[in-house]
Amino acid sequence: MATNALDQIDRGKLGELLQQARKQCGLTQADAAQVLDVARTTIVAIEKGDRQLKPGELIKLARAYGKAVSDFLGASPSSQPFEVQFRAAYQRTEEEETEIKPYILLLEKLCRFYGELEQICDSPLPQNYPQDYQVEGMPIESTAESIAIAERSRLGLGDGPIPFLRDVLEQGVGLRIFYLEMPTKYSEMYSYDESLGGCMAINANHIEERRRWSLAHGYLHFLAHRRKAVVDFDGQYKRTPESERLAEAFPKYFLMPTSGLLKRFNDMYRSHGKFTPTNLFTLAHYYGVSIQALVYRLEEMELLPTATWDKLSRRGLKVSKVKQELGIKEIPQRTERLPTHYQHLAIDALDQGLITEGRFAAFLGVDRLEARRIAESLQEHSSGSLDDSAHWDLRQA
Repeated sequence: MATNALDQIDRGKLGELLQQARKQCGLTQADAAQVLDVARTTIVAIEKGDRQLKPGELIKLARAYGKAVSDFLGASPSSQPFEVQFRAAYQRTEEEETEIKPYILLLEKLCRFYGELEQICDSPLPQNYPQDYQVEGMPIESTAESIAIAERSRLGLGDGPIPFLRDVLEQGVGLRIFYLEMPTKYSEMYSYDESLGGCMAINANHIEERRRWSLAHGYLHFLAHRRKAVVDFDGQYKRTPESERLAEAFPKYFLMPTSGLLKRFNDMYRSHGKFTPTNLFTLAHYYGVSIQALVYRLEEMELLPTATWDKLSRRGLKVSKVKQELGIKEIPQRTERLPTHYQHLAIDALDQGLITEGRFAAFLGVDRLEARRIAESLQEHSSGSLDDSAHWDLRQA
């Protein structure tokens, strides 16, 4: 847990919690002083809130008291509840409010768990945030493409496909992304919290092509409307606002940049003297987008005739059947509910004895039996395969 996290916790409240835990396990202030190798008066000052506790000291006291470090970090800085932010973002019907609220609360809980794990393990999620893009009053299409080009350059993505988009946004940008099994009509939720940063939930029930589109869509909200929380779902707007039109335009430029797409289209065309349906499916798979999204993009670029998608639809095009006939496999994906960094933090915290098995189960959203099975499996996997050198700091080796 980072020192600044303890700086933000109320010292008086933390001192009370430490005093209660000490008394519950029958230890005296002198005993606690021995644990930290300090004078008894130091423990007195800590429990009164007069003396700042160091991260290492909290870990030692928590172990001595038979507690998890997280038991003392509940007083972390509060922030505006996600459900309030979302409620202000747009008008939902009472039925929609009831339907989506549990998922909003779940996203909030998971994001706060994430922050708590970072504090416990002293491993904050690196943030590679750009400045907010100024988009007010700007033309939609050119602005969307300009932001897409700028972000691809900033993240070193070139003009090719982005195979693992979720990893790029989690690890390359520092967004907190969860995959939740929401009702089908909801595609994504986005919110921003001053202490946690950008947080997003993607509908795990959607196919990978749609999840990738939703990720890019939510990313634009982060880039251009950072502090305006959004829940996106089918039929949301009677008249689409400018901010949403920008978010709708951004994915096609971010996932299928003009320069790269034009080059690959021309290469296929020159090779066969024409652009075939097989080429269309191959190119869509290459970029990880739906056939419909690619056709619309090629129509806009005037590489395919207008209404090509309508003609394909009228002819009864069966996308899944054609994919199977062509032997096109599913797009590589990482669909687990929790971000990789989040999972690693929970495992590390349990392995170091910083959290209890029950808390580990809560962080992973499983029961204790499943948590024990996961923990034992991970411990077996890690033991014996690596020696002590696995813990070296290679920069100092």
